[in-house]
Amino acid sequence: MAAPELLEVRPGLYLGGAAAGERSRLREAGIAAVLTVDTEEPGGPAPGLRTLFVRARDEPGADLLSHLDRCVAFVVRARAAGAAVLVHCHAGISRSVAVVTAYLMKTEQLSFEEAYGNLQTMKPEAKMNEGFEWQLKLYQTMGCKVDTSNALYKQYRLQKVTEEYPELQNLPQEVFAVDPTLISQDLKDEFLYKCRKCRRSLFRSSSILDHSQGSGPAAFAHKKMTPLIINTGNEAKCTSHFIEPVQWMESALLGVMDGQLLCPKCSAKLGSFNWYGEQCSCGRWMTPAFQIHKNRVDEAKTLPLLGSQARKT
Repeated sequence: MAAPELLEVRPGLYLGGAAAGERSRLREAGIAAVLTVDTEEPGGPAPGLRTLFVRARDEPGADLLSHLDRCVAFVVRARAAGAAVLVHCHAGISRSVAVVTAYLMKTEQLSFEEAYGNLQTMKPEAKMNEGFEWQLKLYQTMGCKVDTSNALYKQYRLQKVTEEYPELQNLPQEVFAVDPTLISQDLKDEFLYKCRKCRRSLFRSSSILDHSQGSGPAAFAHKKMTPLIINTGNEAKCTSHFIEPVQWMESALLGVMDGQLLCPKCSAKLGSFNWYGEQCSCGRWMTPAFQIHKNRVDEAKTLPLLGSQARKT
């Protein structure tokens, strides 16, 4: 038996493929709002219909995560107003399934596995690609909202930059953290990191992209070398901070895949960058990598009441 072109997964919430978006089918089902996730926007006027179009390919590398908040909000608003909603893509098995899964996670407090499994029970052929699965798991980690301050999300967006801007020209300003020398407001509990040579402020602690510990010396076996071991055990500690790019780096990063990171004031070498990635001394591979050596910077904390800086000891 063929799968239905319009599947009602919740009262007033439909899932389908391209054919489901035909006006006659929408009228028959009483659908008044349509969310389309595809590579081409549906043509022609849509009188009486609320519509939202999200351009996304059905490929693991496509960025669907950044659109999830507005997709979920669109469905929530339409259903709150009493409108039946259709979420559809070309085949109705991957992109639209991913969006509806996110909606169920958000509104019904379901885990990714619970929401996705629920849809697959109703629509056995539903199968989002592995990239969307990973993105929805990150969405769950962020509390079912796109948190642009989350370190994992920052790393995710940086990875997408090389795909969206392969020439690394005209990068969006959102990629760069604000230069801390331009910030006048209280940094609260944040630390500042300053050039050890000239004391110029370089980045804030919120710009550090924390990563789980790598496998230590074993990760470097292919190089037939052992990284610097800082403790007495067999575990290599991180000797660098991996951070999001900061505004003062922009001129060095544009148009090139790798290079040195120099202090913008005294030109002391701070570290290096590589859009393809670099390996931390702990063995973890970071992609892309903006690496500042810890022995080239000092950590300082703002004292809000005094308005001064105290070097951490």
